[in-house]
Amino acid sequence: MSAFHDRLYISTTAEDAHALAVTHDLGIELAEFCTACNMDENFAAMDHAARLAMDGVTRFTFHAPFAEMSPAAVDPLVREITARRYRQAISLAEDYGIHKVVIHSGFIPLVYFPEWFVPQSVGFWRDFLRGVSTDMTICLENVMEPGPDIMTQIAVGVDDPRFKLCLDVGHANTRVSSTPLDKWIAETAPWLGHVHIHNNDGDMDLHRPLGEGVIDYDRVLDSLLTLCPEATCTIENMSASKSVEWLFAHHYL
Repeated sequence: MSAFHDRLYISTTAEDAHALAVTHDLGIELAEFCTACNMDENFAAMDHAARLAMDGVTRFTFHAPFAEMSPAAVDPLVREITARRYRQAISLAEDYGIHKVVIHSGFIPLVYFPEWFVPQSVGFWRDFLRGVSTDMTICLENVMEPGPDIMTQIAVGVDDPRFKLCLDVGHANTRVSSTPLDKWIAETAPWLGHVHIHNNDGDMDLHRPLGEGVIDYDRVLDSLLTLCPEATCTIENMSASKSVEWLFAHHYL
């Protein structure tokens, strides 16, 4: 069994995530709480779904809510509610026994500029981490960044072992990115704690199976395995069976 196998997870965005995880002894990334209200009025149903997804599985990561979350917001009240929601997510992950949480960066082109976004993000995360336990890891995920510089500058500024990066390969291969994937991987590698993998057409964020799109995943995965061999990795598809089949066919599993 490959070393990659022990680091591979499937997001519960996939309808077949639990079945595949149990069959192939893979991990699960809980996506039930990507919408913040699922931690409140919808909690009972989402908690039930999460526990069903975890049944018979031994490795987990947790995706925090992201809609309207803005850690570098100009309005301090927006930053306050963002921190509150993230604290909820961290606490919920701990209740499930999960110690790695993925959180979107919140960057929006033409709304935030790096000269503002980077120092404001650094300040937010330094303050937030004061209340985070030493066995928790937060992985900040790229979404709309044009290149890795914003993410790596935040990681350097925060400078905390509990704070790492999550490279979403699909996001880095859409119209918002002006940077080749090789550069994304090479420059984020020193801080990578987690990776999201899915494919697309190079324009839109389609979350297609690994073998269906323009991303050369043999090249991507070989680079990741070489440059950041300890980083975990999650398949993010609506149905993950084709991606798992691709990984077996290409000898990653």
